[in-house]
Amino acid sequence: MFSQEACLIMSGRVKKRAATNPVDSATLTLNERILKECHDFYTDPKNGLIKIESGLNVDLLPPRKKVTILLIGNHSAGKSSFINWYIEEHILKTGVAIETQGFTFVTSGKKRETLTGNATLHLYPHFKPLSEIKGLVDYITTEISTSKQKKFSLVTFIDTPGLVDGEMNYPFDVDKAIQFLGNISDLIFVFFDPIGQALRKRTLNVVEALSAKHGDKIKLFLSKADEAGNETDRQKVLMQIVQELCKRPNLNRQGLELQTIYLPNPNKPVRCVNQIEDVCKEIEKTINRTVQNTLNTLELDCQRIENAIVNEISVNQHKQSQNIKSSGKGLLFLLSAISLFTFYILGVLFSNMTREALSSIAGETLADVLRIYFKAFSFVWDSVNDDDHITITIFVVILVICLLVLAQWYIRLTPTISRKQKQALLERKDYLKTVIINRKRQLYDEYLKQSVADHEL
Repeated sequence: MFSQEACLIMSGRVKKRAATNPVDSATLTLNERILKECHDFYTDPKNGLIKIESGLNVDLLPPRKKVTILLIGNHSAGKSSFINWYIEEHILKTGVAIETQGFTFVTSGKKRETLTGNATLHLYPHFKPLSEIKGLVDYITTEISTSKQKKFSLVTFIDTPGLVDGEMNYPFDVDKAIQFLGNISDLIFVFFDPIGQALRKRTLNVVEALSAKHGDKIKLFLSKADEAGNETDRQKVLMQIVQELCKRPNLNRQGLELQTIYLPNPNKPVRCVNQIEDVCKEIEKTINRTVQNTLNTLELDCQRIENAIVNEISVNQHKQSQNIKSSGKGLLFLLSAISLFTFYILGVLFSNMTREALSSIAGETLADVLRIYFKAFSFVWDSVNDDDHITITIFVVILVICLLVLAQWYIRLTPTISRKQKQALLERKDYLKTVIINRKRQLYDEYLKQSVADHEL
């Protein structure tokens, strides 16, 4: 598959990829480039890890190139407003009315665009199971923005429908959709607004269900904290929300934190602690952690494939050894069957032939040898009556058939890989070491140089 020369050529290409691609060098940050390159290592149709591991029973998932953040909360909690503030573009509708009725993916791209339905699921293959939720596809959209503010180029926000109690009916199973998205999101932001709707039962039920599996990913916020009145009122709202959360078994955990955030407005000074910048830091920290995890996972997956290759070759050698032993046994049974059948046929023939007839066929000397060799057989054969001859013949035929069946059973070999296939596996293993692992270490060094001095690497 990959000759040693090809591996060296590919290694050189990988090293120069970032430098020779003007698009990458001009528009991508280091973290973007690392995540993109790691993703390409998996998905490349010719030399990708998914292509290399085919047939080795190693399940691989290509890493995502962006961090996914799920925002949930009751309607008018400020989810859409936060996304608009973060990307510094008014891309989502906001207001007191229920503006968000479906799921909206907000991501960065080359140009401003809106995708709907199946186009969104095509853009995000790992979200395709959403199509199995009846009626949901028509309520999925993607908003692509060209914004490069903060860390938006490495983030995909998922804005969810506002959760309300009572008679509100959704045209799809909103709880099931949120649970699925929570499973594959890197962060889950829960927004509680202070205007009497923070304690919506449906919101709390969804948050509790998510917390049971993903408590470490959930971050709780009192949004629109600047609208909660004075400090005393704000503290009362916080206490009410925390007390309600603590009543829920899955939410009553040590270190429960509810941060206060609101959108900064220089024209509206507020004497209230705003932790919205901490939210941005949390997103950045998650991005950095994702980069590190992606690089580590890349090396682990390479090791898994390498171990699978070593195991495949070892198993193949064992199969070949077993085939040799089995073939020997099969050949032994086959020769025994042939020898027994030949001896019996010749013995019967020679026993029924006169000395003169045998001498005329084989000659005097050979005839004497054959008569001596088959003397015992002839003695037994002549001492048995004609009816028993048939019985003996049937017994010999059955015995020969049994020996042939055993011979066929043992000669039936276990399939093994060819020498060419084995060489291809070894070249794959060499490619993993000489190209991908080396490049992963280079990317890790580049990543660490952002925060670590060169002499410490």
